[in-house]
Amino acid sequence: MRLAEHRIGDRRVLRLIRNWLKAGVVEDGVRQPATKGTPQGAVISPLLANIYLHYVHDLWAEQWRRRHAQGAMIVVRYADDTVVGFQHRADAEAFLADLRNRMADFDLELHPDKTRLIEFGRRAAAARAARGEGKPETFNFLGFTHICTRSRRGGFLLARHTRRDRTMAKLLEITEELRRRWHQDIAEQGRWLGSVVRGYFAYHAVPTNVHALSAFRHHVVDLWRRALRRRSQKDRTSWAKMDRLADRWLPKPRISHPWPAQRFRVKHPRWEPYAGIPLVRFCAGGAQ
Repeated sequence: MRLAEHRIGDRRVLRLIRNWLKAGVVEDGVRQPATKGTPQGAVISPLLANIYLHYVHDLWAEQWRRRHAQGAMIVVRYADDTVVGFQHRADAEAFLADLRNRMADFDLELHPDKTRLIEFGRRAAAARAARGEGKPETFNFLGFTHICTRSRRGGFLLARHTRRDRTMAKLLEITEELRRRWHQDIAEQGRWLGSVVRGYFAYHAVPTNVHALSAFRHHVVDLWRRALRRRSQKDRTSWAKMDRLADRWLPKPRISHPWPAQRFRVKHPRWEPYAGIPLVRFCAGGAQ
C-alpha cells in the first residue's frame, strides 16, 4: 500500500485496493482470509504485482546499473520473470548477490530452480570452446527457448524456438477439444482449428522459429485426421484429403514478427538515450 500511495492520492481508490487485498479466496466453498500478499487469481493481483516490482526491482536495478556496473547491462522483466544480461561476469555475480538481498528485504525470494547464471551471447561459444567446454547453455523466457547459434553468413545469431512443453500442452488441449467436436461438420471443425492455429502463430511467429510453426501445423493436421477417422470404422480419410482440408482451413506458417533490431529502431527513435545500442537499453515491465 505504501508503494501504491506514491502515485495514487485518491483515498477512495486506496480503500478499494486495501479491500481487494483483504478479500481472501474461496476454496471448496470456504472463504480463506488473506494474511499477506495478493489474492491468488484476483483481477487486481497482476497490476499490484507490477506496481510492487516496479519499485522493488526495476528502479533498484536501474540505479544498480548506474552506480555499480562496470560494463553494459540490460534488464528485461515481464510480470515476475526477468532476464538480466551483463558484459562482465563479475557484474553478474555481484548483481545476483545484491538481488537476493534486495528481494529478501521485501519478503520475496528468487526461484531456486529457475535462477541461473549462464554464459550467453556472441562470444560465449568461442570462450567455452577455448576452455574445452560444450555449447552455450540455453534459457527459457516468455514461452521461447533462447539459443546461441550462427547465421548462414557465420555471424552470431540469437535463435528463439517455441518451448517443447508449451507445444505439447497446446496439442493436448486441441486433442481434448476435438473429442468434444467429433460429430461437428468438417467445415465447422476447420473454422475452429483455423482460429486456434492463427492465434498460435500470432504469438510464436518470430524469426528463426519457422520450423516449430511447421511442426505444430503438421501435428494439428494429424490430430484432425485421427479425429475424423475415429468417427466411423469405415472412414478412410487419406493424407491427400487432409492436405486439401488443411490448405483450405489452416493458415500456412509465416514469420510475422520483425527481427529484434528492426523492432528496436521503430520503438526507440535516434534522439532517445541509448538508441541503437541494445546492450545498454533498460526495458522493464514488458512492452513500453
